[in-house]
Order: sequence, then C-alpha cells, then structure tokens
Amino acid sequence: MHISLTPELETRIKSRVESGLYNNASEVIREALRFMDTHEDWIHEIKLAQLREQLKAGVDQLDQGEGIVIKSKGVLDKLFEDIKG
Repeated sequence: MHISLTPELETRIKSRVESGLYNNASEVIREALRFMDTHEDWIHEIKLAQLREQLKAGVDQLDQGEGIVIKSKGVLDKLFEDIKG
C-alpha cells in the first residue's frame, strides 16, 4: 500500500518517532487509526444519547397530553414540511 502525505504530516509523524514514543511511522499511523475509530465510536454514542433524550422528551410530552392528532396524510405531509423548514 502506498500513502501520500503532506510535508506537514510527514514532519508530525517523524516527530512522534523521534520522541521515542513510537518505533516507526507505521506505529504512529496505526495509533492514529485506532484513535480515529475510538473517536467515531464516541461521537456515535453522543449522538445516540442525544436522540434518546429527545425521544424521552417527546414521550413525556405525549404522556402529558401535549401531542397532536394527525387525521390525514395531507396534515402529516405539512407537518414534515414544517419540520424540514
């Protein structure tokens, strides 16, 4: 596999290896990829938690009788259009 890096990225990788934290550039790249995976998982969990909060708020509103009754597809279509903005 061949990877092209900008001079800045090459410098950053070399700096990490020279610091003694890594033995070679491959270790730096592997660690960066692991970090990226962890970061993506973390973002996914945050978004999921926010969605759960919003769903709970909606269910609480429905439980308090704050919902609206949709009697026709046209009304539902308009509601979705209003949500889209």
